Amino acid sequence: MKVYFDNAATTPLHPKVFEKMRPYFTEDFGNASSIHSFGRKTRVAIEESRDAIADFINANPSEIYFTSGGTEANNFVVFGIARAELTERKRNHLITSEAEHHSVYDSFLELSKNGFIVNFLNVGKDSVINNESLFQNINSNTSLISLMHVNNETGAISPVEQFSSLLKQKNIFFHTDSVQSFGKYKIDVKLSGVDSITASAHKINGPKGIGFAYVKSGTPISPILFGGSQERNRRGGTENVAAIVGFAEAVRIASNNSMQERFKHVNELKQRFINGIYSIDSKGISINGGSNTSSYILSITLKSDYYRNDPEAMLMFLDINGVAVSNGAACTSGTVKPSHVILSTGYSVEDAKGTIRFSFGLQNTTEEVDYTLEVMNQLTNKFKK
Repeated sequence: MKVYFDNAATTPLHPKVFEKMRPYFTEDFGNASSIHSFGRKTRVAIEESRDAIADFINANPSEIYFTSGGTEANNFVVFGIARAELTERKRNHLITSEAEHHSVYDSFLELSKNGFIVNFLNVGKDSVINNESLFQNINSNTSLISLMHVNNETGAISPVEQFSSLLKQKNIFFHTDSVQSFGKYKIDVKLSGVDSITASAHKINGPKGIGFAYVKSGTPISPILFGGSQERNRRGGTENVAAIVGFAEAVRIASNNSMQERFKHVNELKQRFINGIYSIDSKGISINGGSNTSSYILSITLKSDYYRNDPEAMLMFLDINGVAVSNGAACTSGTVKPSHVILSTGYSVEDAKGTIRFSFGLQNTTEEVDYTLEVMNQLTNKFKK
């Protein structure tokens, strides 16, 4: 049996998405910046897609900026707001957490080398920061705070609406990386009060190479790409029309009640998997992320007191037996370096090496869960001390 439990890394393209994209690779190939009929047709397709995505999160279409993916979207927002605030209001203090995705974490790290003061806040065992820690680090120079919605490795859900409400009183811009929650959980940007969110199509059965940033109207932001007037002069570059159309179709599919159906399905799979893991070893295996985690992600750690943790050998064992998973974020797969997120929750390096992430999608089945549990039972026997 072949089992794909790495949906947090990427998901298979939905057939309806592919069919919607197909014409834009062939007959509808015009550059959307051209004024002739070929260009006008693709321009309409882009703006209809923008409308669909904006409606999905209760935003205005003018607040949606298309990018090449979640990484660029996060870079666009973090660098864009930080630099604009420094220029306009001379504020240079930024806050994020130690458990962010690299596209956010590394952006703040780069800013810290270029005149900005950045606080990387410690997280708890659940990989979420608490209010007290956040507010202790705010000062009059704080311009931007970025905290992710659903952690891409542990699945922990942060109380972004609570953070946003508290920060509004202090006139601080709040960004949340929503790549792992968009299309899976209801997001209403007006209700949540966030100033920006980011998302990526290939996490919800859309195409790779397309993402977007929602930037609330009135939020100062500078471009990071120059040379074109696209996206209202804030993101230069010829639009990837086929991918934009595909993203919108993936959103339409998610909005037509399938979001609730998917949630129910993956939640059942995750609970079945957790029960099976505990039956294998309730003492030597920990479930990560705390009590409030995404139903789409399950992170476990084989404790080094009980297991000879070798991440490369463990993933290879699973792969040989037909199970595709991750030992951390997809962008760092292929390396044996322990995850910075798992380390930030207090695990030792040896424990972190025994961390495996399973992530579920609509296409997965209970039979796949049961088969994977059989393989996990073999793995624990193989690597047990």
